[in-house]
Amino acid sequence: MADENPEKEEAENAEATKDEAAPSARPARGAGGQTFQGLANLRQAMATQARAPAAPAAPIPVAVTDVQPKIDERGRAYATGKRKNAVARVWIRPGNGKIEVNGRDSPIYFARPVLRMLISQPFVMADRLGQFDVWCTVKGGGLSGQAGAVRHGISKALVFYEPGLRPVLKQGGFLTRDSRVVERKKYGKAKARRSFQFSKR
Repeated sequence: MADENPEKEEAENAEATKDEAAPSARPARGAGGQTFQGLANLRQAMATQARAPAAPAAPIPVAVTDVQPKIDERGRAYATGKRKNAVARVWIRPGNGKIEVNGRDSPIYFARPVLRMLISQPFVMADRLGQFDVWCTVKGGGLSGQAGAVRHGISKALVFYEPGLRPVLKQGGFLTRDSRVVERKKYGKAKARRSFQFSKR
């Protein structure tokens, strides 16, 4: 027993020495590589970073292209958008950002804020928010599918009006028709995949 006690004491001393050396061995480092000696310096560096002016957001580049805009005699661009079972016919023209769906304003037709955010996404991505008036008719499906169809139509109409916006909208996935639709029901099953309740006896 006497031989074991000195070994335990040595092990405890070694652990205590490691714990004391750990903080000094790994000092906090700042973004520029400098070492902070105390909390005061750390706070001062954080305050300096917070005071530094943020770089202004770069304007969205418009690609130079040979494609001519498709604009009718009234100065409008037309496109068809689809999502699930909904089909939207969309006309856009320069204006102050009014969106009319089936003869009603968008906040009335699409009461949920998420749906209104959905149809404004192409304008936000292209940095054209509040610069175009939208008039559209949509039929089929529910409100969620109709909002997706309007968004798809607005994206395509923007490209027809300004072909240079195509790379930006394409990168965001706004020009791709979402092919996901309801899976068909199968015979011998309650729904597409749901089986009838099974009774062993």
